[in-house]
Amino acid sequence: MSIAKGIQESMTRGSWIRKMFEEGIKLKQIHGEFNVYDYTLGNPYVDPPKAFFDALETVVHERKRLAHGYMQNSGFPETRQRVADELSKDTGRKYGIDNIIMTVGAAGAMNVAFKSILEPGDEVVVVAPYFPEYNFYINNHQGVRVTSLAKDDFLPDIADLDRKIGPKTKALIINSPCNPSGVLVPKDVLLELAALLERKNAEYGKIIYLMSDEPYRKLVFDGQKAETPASFYDHTLIGTSHSKDLSLAGERIGYLAINPDTPAAKDLFAAATFCNRILGFVNAPALMQRVLQALPSFESPVALYQAKRDVLFNGLKDIGYDVRCPEGTFFMFPKSPLPNDLDFIEVLRRHRVLVSPGTGFEFPGYFRLSFAVDDRIIENSLPAFKEAFREVQ
Repeated sequence: MSIAKGIQESMTRGSWIRKMFEEGIKLKQIHGEFNVYDYTLGNPYVDPPKAFFDALETVVHERKRLAHGYMQNSGFPETRQRVADELSKDTGRKYGIDNIIMTVGAAGAMNVAFKSILEPGDEVVVVAPYFPEYNFYINNHQGVRVTSLAKDDFLPDIADLDRKIGPKTKALIINSPCNPSGVLVPKDVLLELAALLERKNAEYGKIIYLMSDEPYRKLVFDGQKAETPASFYDHTLIGTSHSKDLSLAGERIGYLAINPDTPAAKDLFAAATFCNRILGFVNAPALMQRVLQALPSFESPVALYQAKRDVLFNGLKDIGYDVRCPEGTFFMFPKSPLPNDLDFIEVLRRHRVLVSPGTGFEFPGYFRLSFAVDDRIIENSLPAFKEAFREVQ
């Protein structure tokens, strides 16, 4: 075999999100862009804010020496300080530049973190439904995934986590607001998680890290605020990016933040900086780091996405779908009217509606919609959703 067996197996399993996205490309070529209702890919629909383009123009015209050269593998000190200041305000912790590593998106941050902390065979607990790429990030560094199913409201099941977190557990991943459910993990649940992990740390005589995946933390609706577990648990590592909140998915700019109050903070920073290099990232893109320094604020188009959410959610509820209103992200996770979600997404596909099955998020019986789409897609698709629903009743 010309490629590694493990990669071949991963490619065969593939990603349902990408499979359905590619199906959408084919259908659009046949029926036209607005006659195919593609809700598969979480690609930010809106442009970055004007402030981003203003900062970008300023930075592009600067002629600073080595502005486009190598820097510390952890990133420009000025950018890291900017991030540290923001996190200190958000969390009540005293983050400094030696707690921040600028990374190639949130994916880069999580891979750097797992490379830094995982020994072969260490377990990483995930809460389903979850972003399926977590499987690859864990496997990349010889970790073992352990799945805890969320409750019916998609919030973590503390009792189940108590059973799943064991002596081999090295980390727990939390994603709030969550892709795919859009659910916000409230403060009281985060406090329960922190208490559980502290108890497990004492029981096993070791530190279990909480990996908080936060690219949607600023995309929260109805005036709510997304709390970060870093405020409540000393051993929290934040992996995040500006892919979603500033619509910069293609620029691959994010960071890993190490809680300053974890005892190994200094060693973790050194390890993560080293891993940023040896994983081949070397450093986060210099241009985007400098743009972040120049941005006056990190504003997100919350109102625009909330309006899209409201139209789609109300339309699906009126049809009869069982769906929880998402509190953040640009995802919705309705229950499939058929027991087998794969059967129902095929019904939807026949009506030119493309979604991702809950099976792909290890939560069968549901399907994911990304409402980061043109308003015309949402409006035009509701009759198709209605016909598909009626077809299976």
